[in-house]
This record gives sequence, structure tokens and C-alpha cells, in this order.
Amino acid sequence: MNSRPLRILLVVAAGAWVALGASCKPKGDAAPEKSQITIGGTLPLTGSEARVGGFFKEGYDLAMDELQKRGGLKVAGKTIPVTLNVLDDTSTAQTAVSLADRLVTSDKVDFFLGTYGTSLVEPQSRIAEQNQIPYITGGGAATAIWSKGYKWIFGTLAPVELLGKTLMVWIDEQQKAGKLPNAAKIALVWENTSHGKDFKKGVSDFVAKSNGAFTIVVDESFELNGKDFSALLGKVKDAGADIFLADAHLPDYITMHRQYVGAGLCHKVVSYGARGSEKAAIDALGKENTDYVLSGVWWNAQLALKTPLAKAFVEAFKAKFGGREPEWYQALAYETARTLFVAIEKAGTLDKEAVRAELAKLKIESLLPGGTLELPEATGHQAQNVFIVQQNLPDKGSPIVYPKDIATAEGIAPNPHCK
Repeated sequence: MNSRPLRILLVVAAGAWVALGASCKPKGDAAPEKSQITIGGTLPLTGSEARVGGFFKEGYDLAMDELQKRGGLKVAGKTIPVTLNVLDDTSTAQTAVSLADRLVTSDKVDFFLGTYGTSLVEPQSRIAEQNQIPYITGGGAATAIWSKGYKWIFGTLAPVELLGKTLMVWIDEQQKAGKLPNAAKIALVWENTSHGKDFKKGVSDFVAKSNGAFTIVVDESFELNGKDFSALLGKVKDAGADIFLADAHLPDYITMHRQYVGAGLCHKVVSYGARGSEKAAIDALGKENTDYVLSGVWWNAQLALKTPLAKAFVEAFKAKFGGREPEWYQALAYETARTLFVAIEKAGTLDKEAVRAELAKLKIESLLPGGTLELPEATGHQAQNVFIVQQNLPDKGSPIVYPKDIATAEGIAPNPHCK
């Protein structure tokens, strides 16, 4: 297991924090309790989620770079350097928990940036709650995390249940426009996790209120990191569904859709939840096999056309990473780290309870959809920002097709590939 820490020590002259810097005034005149702030965290830098874990690290790196230009965080009138200590949790829950315990109880980190993936965030968050340390994550959205009444856990990802509902809203609009059949049949498959169950609930609740406009003819779960989905896809094929909706993490999306195409399946609408537009998947599957796939995401780089904050983030990311465009993973990681920085400066102290209280009442301008970010107790300290629906379209990339006020292209239904 590679758990060697990735350290970034910021001890530099103060400067401007790009366009995304917080305009926070320190509270109180007392001297800071420490001469250095230590933030701990873990990410899946190896194992099944290593690709996404690497993306999250890129978001953290950019946030730290911008903090470096300021010399650190300004607390009670003094700029304090920051150390970020990120360990590799190897994509396994046991390691994520044990490393969190080490960081909190042995390394005595001041604050914690959570890992990626509900199956890792959910057990890891208990360590932070038990030890009463502010823990903020952009990598876990399932209600299993946010329905426990925790005080110390904060999340910048909107609920997965809302993802399922948002996809159905777009599908419903296409049906009402006469592009999809009445009483459309849905094949619904979902990973056997809290994430998948929330997705299922979002879709199922919408269908239940549709007055027969939609029916679910397949409702099946599957295990994470599967290798053979042929039996599941056989049930989908036999059901004669019009719409195929799956909830899957990136590795399972690639594996399942390769087998979906190989089985000769084609549906009027195809979605793998939050997955579909990733370059890694398109490269692995072939663009012609991913055209018209619909996805609901927490952020999209096309928001740079709509808001100054998103534009500044995209430009900064491209400058750092050789012109490559960020995906939602990097944006959420960046915004998660930035939110913690803002809360610490607004608290004007390194007292953990004061920072926790600041996170709970925070309302800041954000690069996320909707333009603001809040983490209130009423939602379990989970953000509720709107989802973006995008669709892979030939020669157009993956434009935003919903909501209409930020759409960059018109979505297409039914899938032209289906005869």
C-alpha cells in the first residue's frame, strides 16, 4: 500500500488570490493559536478509483497554488502558512478509515478534506465526527452520509437523488414534445451502494408521480467493479424498454457500456447517471459508441461562458495543466478546498468549533451551478446546487442541454443510432 503523504508547504510572500479569492475580514484581535495550519485528507490515488482520485488531487493542487500566492490563510490579522497532507487510501474503505484516524488522532491535523466516493466517505466521516474536527468533502453525495445528523461533516456535492430526478425532468420534456413514446418503459439499473439507491429513488419517485407516462420494467442492482454484466443486460434486452438509465461509477460505466454495445442494445435515451462525457470513457469506448449518451453532472466547464468565477477557474486550470479542460471532479475538489479556506478566514481563529459554526452558516459566491454555495444544517450540511444535464453530440462535444437558461445546445431524442 502506498500511503506516503503528498505534502505542499506554503511559506511565501503574500499576494493576490486570483479572481476566486475570498474577501474575508478576520474577526477579533487575538493572536492565532498556531504558527502553521495543517490540513489532512485522503484520496484514492491507487485502486479502482485512482483516475478520479488523481483528478481530485489536481483540484486541491490548484486551490493550494492560489493560496500560495497569498502566503497562506489570514487569521486574526496574521498570514499563516498551510500544509496539506494527502494520503493514498487505495480506494478501500478500511484504509480510508485507518488513515483518517491516523491523521486526526496521531498527526493532529487541524481540519480535514474528505476522500472521493460514497463507499469511502461514509465510513471515514465517522472518524471526523467522533473527534469533532471539521470535515468537508466534494466526493460523497449519498443520503447515507448526510442523514445521520452529524455536526462536523460538510459536503459540496448535491444529492444523488436530485440527479435522478433532474434526468427525468429532461426526459419528461422530450416526451411532452412528442419525441418519446407515451407510457415509456424504463430499464433502471443501479450500483448496490447508497449512491445507487439514491439514484433509484430519484427516478422511481418521479415515475410514481407521472400518472402512467413512465413505467419501470427493469429494476436491478449490480455490484461495484463488475467484470461481466451480460446477465443484467440480458434482462434489459428482454424487457423491451424505451429508456435505459444506469447509475455507475466510471470503471463500471466503461465496462457495462462496452458490453451494452457488444450486445447490440440501443435505447431512445441512454444515461449512466453522472458518467458519460469523460474523456477516459470516450477514448476507451470510441466516440461513435458514446454519442447521444446523457449525463447529469455537478459542474461543467461550459459554465465559464456564464459566470466570472467559473471562467477564472477554467483559465487557471488550463494554465497549470497544459491547456487541458477541467471536469466536474477537479472543480468540486477545488471548490471544496476553497470553501474550507474561506470558512477559516471568516472564523478569524483556528478554533475547530468556530470554523465548524462558520461552515454551517456560510453563504458564498461559487463557481458551482446557481452561483452560490450553502451548507446548512437543514440539509444535513449538504449543498443543494442544481444539476447540469449534458449530452454527447457528434462534432459538438458534450454541451449543456438543461437547465435551459444555461444550455449551450439543444438536446436530441430519440437516439438517432436506434433503428
